[in-house]
Amino acid sequence: MRATTRSTPRSTIAWLALAASLGLGGCSLGFTETRGFVPNDDDLARLEPGRQTRDDVQQLLGTPASQGVFDADQSWYYIVRKTHKFAFFEPEVLEQRVVVVQFDGAGQLAEVRRYSFEDGIVIDPVTRTTPSPGKELTFIEQLIGSVGKFNKAAPRR
Repeated sequence: MRATTRSTPRSTIAWLALAASLGLGGCSLGFTETRGFVPNDDDLARLEPGRQTRDDVQQLLGTPASQGVFDADQSWYYIVRKTHKFAFFEPEVLEQRVVVVQFDGAGQLAEVRRYSFEDGIVIDPVTRTTPSPGKELTFIEQLIGSVGKFNKAAPRR
């Protein structure tokens, strides 16, 4: 005769709890991601409006992340965003900073502005849809409407 060991319900529950906690433990931490670049405060303090050109600013701060759409030569943007993502949920913004460097028409540094996440404005995009002409058919109408519209296979020669 063989001796069999049986798991008690209590030990089975303990094993299941351990497996679940290990499985969920990997998701609980999530991950933090930083994208972009904003110059540090020391480099920004070295900027002197009215005395430096675009080339001077680019040598000091580096290439901007973005430039103005309508005034690419006059607005430079340095942007950094730090987010935390947990499992499959939308990422949460932890920090966002934007530095806007403005130049005048002659290419001289005119102004430096700093913005944070709190300075942003949340917009609500329009979710309406444009109706298309014609009648929208139900599934049954589409199914019945397609009966007899297919050609029989041509005989083989």
